[in-house]
Amino acid sequence: MPIPNSTFTEILSTTLNKYQRSFTDNVTNRNALLDRIRKNGNMRVVNDGGATIQRQLSYAENSTFQYYSGYETLNVSPSDTLTSANYEWKQAAVNITISGREKAVNGGASKMIDLVTARTKTAIATMANNISVGLYSDGTGSGGKQIGGLQLIVADDPTSGTVGGIDASTQTWWRNVVYSAATDGGTAATSANIISYMNATYDSVYLNGDAPDLIIADSNYFGLYRNALQNIQRITTAGVGTSGFRALEFMGDIPVVLDNNVPSNHMYFLNTKDLYFDMMAGRDFAVGEMKESVNQDAFVMPILFMGNLTCANRRNQALLKA
Repeated sequence: MPIPNSTFTEILSTTLNKYQRSFTDNVTNRNALLDRIRKNGNMRVVNDGGATIQRQLSYAENSTFQYYSGYETLNVSPSDTLTSANYEWKQAAVNITISGREKAVNGGASKMIDLVTARTKTAIATMANNISVGLYSDGTGSGGKQIGGLQLIVADDPTSGTVGGIDASTQTWWRNVVYSAATDGGTAATSANIISYMNATYDSVYLNGDAPDLIIADSNYFGLYRNALQNIQRITTAGVGTSGFRALEFMGDIPVVLDNNVPSNHMYFLNTKDLYFDMMAGRDFAVGEMKESVNQDAFVMPILFMGNLTCANRRNQALLKA
């Protein structure tokens, strides 16, 4: 005998709400970048909305600094050192659907819980995988509706394009650093030269102790670095923090992580204190209301996301590429 609609709704809601409490963890634990952003306290849920995600920037020194003597007049002219970048809200959804037939044949409560649990786990994995892909995108996927990832923020060509509403072709301070193995290094990356290329990339963004704290690479560059370390018998670390990501080490304590979503022959040197993952309250991988289809024999429960990856200082981010 099919379970009553009230019991079905309760089972669906209870099961999903149990997973909702850990949904963000399930997404971030699958991605080293999101994991580091969260640990930095830069994964934020915005409660007051706004047409865009506004990120305050520091892009210039204060021009009033001076050495002075005695009663010399001090420079108190306004110094415009702050502006803001404005990032678009990007939306995504994954739906858990159960047909009327499935509801009928899974009439027992335990069978229905098993069905909903399996569908929920699939939905979580689907959302996590697609967000992870988006984190390395340029934001043009799905007709421009995809989140703007590292190919946008840490671009292959930082001298052009608009990021956060700021045109990098005219605002030179709003450019990430790029080190090209072929152009700057003189030859393609190999296990023999990858460390020297990584040193040069790291040095290009190191300033007064402010330096990259996470390196993410594709399988090729990760493999070259791993081979280079094995040649000199360097050891690896068991993971990044306690999240279990397998990682190598650079400069003694900077994790070098493999992510197969990274574009081929790319290695990102990230200063993650300037990277944020902002989400709208109520759409932070949140479970929406269950709906019964008006033209199908089916029930739908959406899981909703609204947010984006944002950056406060592109100049602190670097890319090593072919």
